[in-house]
Amino acid sequence: MADPGQHEAIIAVYGQSQQRAVAGTLAGVDSLWAELAPDDLTGSWLAGIGERIVRVVQAGKLLAATTGQPYVDAMVAADGLTSDYLPGAARVPARAFTLSAADGRPLDSLLYLPVIRTRTLLQGGLTLQQAMLKGMLDLQRMVASEVADAGSSAAGVAMVGNRQVTGYIRRVRPGACARCAILAGRWYRYNADFQRHKRCQCYGEPSTRARRGEPLDTMRFFNSLSQTEQDRRFTVHGAKAIRDGADIFQIANARGMKQTLDGYERSVLVNRKGTAPGSLYFRRERDAAEAATGVRYARGSADIEAGLPRFRLTSPRLMPEEIYKLASGRDELIGLLRRYGYLI
Repeated sequence: MADPGQHEAIIAVYGQSQQRAVAGTLAGVDSLWAELAPDDLTGSWLAGIGERIVRVVQAGKLLAATTGQPYVDAMVAADGLTSDYLPGAARVPARAFTLSAADGRPLDSLLYLPVIRTRTLLQGGLTLQQAMLKGMLDLQRMVASEVADAGSSAAGVAMVGNRQVTGYIRRVRPGACARCAILAGRWYRYNADFQRHKRCQCYGEPSTRARRGEPLDTMRFFNSLSQTEQDRRFTVHGAKAIRDGADIFQIANARGMKQTLDGYERSVLVNRKGTAPGSLYFRRERDAAEAATGVRYARGSADIEAGLPRFRLTSPRLMPEEIYKLASGRDELIGLLRRYGYLI
């Protein structure tokens, strides 16, 4: 019989590790932002501060991603089960979640956006202090989300790779918004992408064949909050409507995000990093092409001089979120995660 207290302890340790990763990264980024030259923001960014900020964020993402698989495996073990991975896909490489932003773009281009906004605000008439503060707040929001996303993505891949995991339960931490609160306690299949908004306080709790998990009573959660917290999370008028008997789900969803339908064509999330010659993804694509065609591709300059052809990637490296949508079964999903370098 699984011990609920053991699960709670594992979750607490995991949550603390994620929060430390975010807090430590924010502290490092704030310090570097203060070093930007007010009279030459772009110049000082390009002179090295930008590169240092990227390295700090990558380190934070690495720290958050490193705890994902141990967390999943510990939860499986707490259910009295032994983790079960396919051969060759038993490890989640944390570094794979540090090379790009969560939307697949280069991390440096994302983190430079607050500099652009700060310059725009200065041109619009704000004082230097006001513009720098708003730029720093933008950077903080981006960084917090990037670090949290790395941890969430690594844990999600581990849940897919570990075949003892049947799905996950969506859980919330203190500070969660209304939209997240009404989703808390819901069970999702292992291959469902974990939907998050900026600075989301939610996380996935792995469920197994031995433990499906208990749903959260949303109204009980609402009633446990102070009126001030109810008003903050659900808005003053929304919270009053719920207290007067309105459906909490209708109130929360009334403030949901817009969705754009794109007909027969749709864009996909691709990872623009980790595709250079020598990367795990590049090598696997090259080896697969050699196996399929019988052609040997060059490994270095000596092979090129000897007349061997260069291998060139013909398909983009997909993000895990896109891979979840494509696979028809778990083994295929694990195979694709392995192909694109998220399992090794």
